[in-house]
Amino acid sequence: MASKAGKGIHKLAAVSVTKLKEPGYYGDGGGLYLQVSPSLSKSWIFRFKLHGRSREMGLGSLNALSLSEAREKAADCRRQLLDGIDPIEARRSKKDQEQRDAALRVATSMTFAACAKAYIEAHSPGWKNAKHASQWTNTIETYANPVFGSLAVQDVDTGLVLRALEAIWTEKPETASRVRGRLENVLDWATVRGFRRGENPARWRGHLEALLPSREKVRAVRPMPALPFTQAGAFMSELRAREGLAALALEFQILTAARSGEVRGATWEEFDLEAKVWTVPAARMKMKAEHAVPLSPRAATIVERMSKTKTGPLVFSTGTKPLSDMTLASVIKRMNADSEPPTWRDPKQQNAAVVPHGFRSTFRDWAAERTSYASEVVEMALAHAIGNKVEAAYRRGDLFEKRRRLMNEWARFCAETTRAAAVTPIRKSAA
Repeated sequence: MASKAGKGIHKLAAVSVTKLKEPGYYGDGGGLYLQVSPSLSKSWIFRFKLHGRSREMGLGSLNALSLSEAREKAADCRRQLLDGIDPIEARRSKKDQEQRDAALRVATSMTFAACAKAYIEAHSPGWKNAKHASQWTNTIETYANPVFGSLAVQDVDTGLVLRALEAIWTEKPETASRVRGRLENVLDWATVRGFRRGENPARWRGHLEALLPSREKVRAVRPMPALPFTQAGAFMSELRAREGLAALALEFQILTAARSGEVRGATWEEFDLEAKVWTVPAARMKMKAEHAVPLSPRAATIVERMSKTKTGPLVFSTGTKPLSDMTLASVIKRMNADSEPPTWRDPKQQNAAVVPHGFRSTFRDWAAERTSYASEVVEMALAHAIGNKVEAAYRRGDLFEKRRRLMNEWARFCAETTRAAAVTPIRKSAA
């Protein structure tokens, strides 16, 4: 059995070890043994003594390790023993470190967006209804994911949280407060699950309260007074009862979530009523990019109605000049004048009368709170400029069919008669 390689070491030969049939231990020297089990399976064993204690360490099977590879492993073990290191403990420590490294790799690859999704899936069975989960998803996708959704959850810090919150902290304090709380919950969950370490950058007490004004002290600053979306049905019910070109133009603007100027300047050649599409040319868009607007059945009906009395190139005009923005605003002004007290006002802006442009915010709030559409679908419906990585996704398509479904749902929401009954303005008596 012994080779001619030396007296004390390398006693076995590579060819002969494969032919051994008797169970037992066959020494190669230097603590290395080939163990043949009663079932004739073969494995390498390293025997050693440390601090007066005899120990035995498995190195692997003959199928996994050749004789030369087993000798290398045994040599490594002998070098550790020379340094007073227990090779068994060293291997255990190495394995533990590899497990820690693997856990760290998982942590650094787990994105915030993935954590948020997992959190919602884990907690939604305990929530009262499916709409609550939808609201969670919408606010995360709208306000957090565009800022740090694709980043590792471990990398989410105070600066990133502030970037997500500061844009809405004074404009939408109630929404911002909910977003902050949801960020804190997701990040706490990620910490407990081992995906991040350290303090929670979204916590309020002792942290963000030193960087942001409290919700109670914030005055909602909205560029344009907007109607709460819960009153949209009631408003539209009263608006449709009014006659006139301006009332139809305002209704069309609300249904399409378009800007006032885009509606007032709309021309007949921009519409394909068979396909129910309104294509606004780049020259008339704020972002200087062509924008295709899917028309709900009601929006298309308005355009068809206008076509029966067509007198010029503009859809919402009896001449060659477009209506003024003040003309549309006057419709709301008259609606408020006909009720006591004035009904159509923004409660977040000291009850200022709502204006046509404010209905874009009404639409945006409704989409975030009452639907499950991704933020990019809603932002595209509003023809907003999109930056970061999301912009690349936009360039691959305009999400048109999803936007069509969204606008149809918005039209149905605005037509709900039960919602129309929620706010009943008191008409002034005629003088």
